[in-house]
Amino acid sequence: MKITLKQIADLVGGEVLGDKDVLIKGISSLALAGDGEISFFKGSGFKDQIKETKASAVIVREAIDTYKGAQIVVKDPYFAYARVAALFSPPVPRFEGISEKAIIEKDVKIGQDVSIYPLVYIGYEAIIGSNVTIFPGAYIGNRVKIGDGTVLYPNVTIMSDCIIGKDVTVHGGTVIGSDGFGYARDGDVNVKIPQVGIVEIEDDVEIGANNTIDRASIGKTVIRSGVKTDNLVQIGHNVVVGENTLVVAQVGIAGSTKIGKNVIIGGQVGFADHVEIGDRVMIGAKSGVSHSIPAGEIVSGIPTMPHRLWLKTRGNIKKLPLYLERIKTLENQVKDLETKIDGFVKSRFTRS
Repeated sequence: MKITLKQIADLVGGEVLGDKDVLIKGISSLALAGDGEISFFKGSGFKDQIKETKASAVIVREAIDTYKGAQIVVKDPYFAYARVAALFSPPVPRFEGISEKAIIEKDVKIGQDVSIYPLVYIGYEAIIGSNVTIFPGAYIGNRVKIGDGTVLYPNVTIMSDCIIGKDVTVHGGTVIGSDGFGYARDGDVNVKIPQVGIVEIEDDVEIGANNTIDRASIGKTVIRSGVKTDNLVQIGHNVVVGENTLVVAQVGIAGSTKIGKNVIIGGQVGFADHVEIGDRVMIGAKSGVSHSIPAGEIVSGIPTMPHRLWLKTRGNIKKLPLYLERIKTLENQVKDLETKIDGFVKSRFTRS
């Protein structure tokens, strides 16, 4: 596919500086882009690369004199890059129709224009929407519902009765609807609490590779529309993740936690159970969330605290040996002063 620079500018709401009729056939980094490709300028750290790039055009925040080719000026080059990259992204590969090597049980309902690869298993009474793509090794349990346009990559597991919305993407190795971690203690014995709920994933969600999303003990674990998770995320039973929230890799969310809308959760954050996170909260990487957080807060640390306070705390950690030496010096000075004061007092009383 080839598209003119003017068409790209119209797509991203930008202004073309230079030849509007330049034909673009692909997108790449400044360092690797060649003739017919477009790139984008992230910032001052890439000044040397933009001088040397062979890209036919560059997306920029403001005109750059050191680059002589055509430019598209936009408010947010990175966002524009995402829109342009989608133009040139290859489509999801599809198996034509339903493979004879797929196992499909009785009373399954399947929509139009589906792509079901070999070695897929679909359980009894499952409902598969139109334009769904299911890659090899996927397991779809009994009575599972999958909405139109959803893509399940290889070795995805969706356990019985779970609900997947429209235009959902689930990457390889993810398990949806595994048992939640629930046990009651009887002395030294752990007694399993049956996990009889389901997982419901709403529309336009993307789940990374090797996620585990546990079914509810009772009711639903819910992933709201627009949520995006990175790889290796664990979501416990009865968790609710609000609309358009971003969850970065290796996050662990314990049971019955409620996360609001438009929350951003950094990598390796751990949540205690039953906490509530307000809308638009930002949580720094490797934080430990042991208590609820009001809407709009920016927090970091173990346990979490306001982000600026956490930065000050981290800045002081490397100074702790110096502080310790100063404290020892002050303690010695105080002892010397106490000794001198005691000697002075004793000498006064002795003379009197």
